[in-house]
Amino acid sequence: MTQKISHQPLAHRFQHLLQVIGGERFLQMRGLNNDLPFYICEFRASEAFDMQLMQGNLINSLANLQVTCLGGRGVKVLEINLYDLCIELLKAREGSSDGSRLWDEILAVESDVDKDNLLELLQNVLGIEDYLIPAIGERLHEADFDVLFLTGIGEVFPYIRSHNVLNNLQSTAKDKPTVMFFPGEYRHSLEQGASLALFDRLHDDTYYRAFNIYETKR
Repeated sequence: MTQKISHQPLAHRFQHLLQVIGGERFLQMRGLNNDLPFYICEFRASEAFDMQLMQGNLINSLANLQVTCLGGRGVKVLEINLYDLCIELLKAREGSSDGSRLWDEILAVESDVDKDNLLELLQNVLGIEDYLIPAIGERLHEADFDVLFLTGIGEVFPYIRSHNVLNNLQSTAKDKPTVMFFPGEYRHSLEQGASLALFDRLHDDTYYRAFNIYETKR
């Protein structure tokens, strides 16, 4: 039996991603059958550091391609790291009436607040609909890009859940392909449908409207 591409060595996966993302079928969003151009790139949590390196190499390699449908230039990738974006949003927002920053206040209370209360605080101040998605939309509007890479998924768990991000991105990031790099497994079954299993253990609820990029035709 042929080994799944997602279980093959990183070098093999890199070549698959380069050929798929750099291909005209992917870039022109063909064959979606009215589905959203959302793709999950799964990887083992233990490969997180190697995947960061591969993502950088992939972005550089895509930029050096000559793609006909892009006028002979390379593929421009916009990477949004959700963890970095959350830190940026917290640092930019004012907290108390004295003008202090919300980030400084969170750092000050972190050691004294239990995990559940800290989780609730972060979920309140980093609301997906009110803050995160508008910030992503602003970056999409300002950037000249062909493909969006969403990274930092594991780092923002559990105060930001990947399926919530994808659900809320449906109206914001539907004009260009989006690839979410997911530390876990995107599982499919007839009985349970599709689900995102973060770190291969935690089911991040069901999400049906994304493709496994390793099952995508080149």
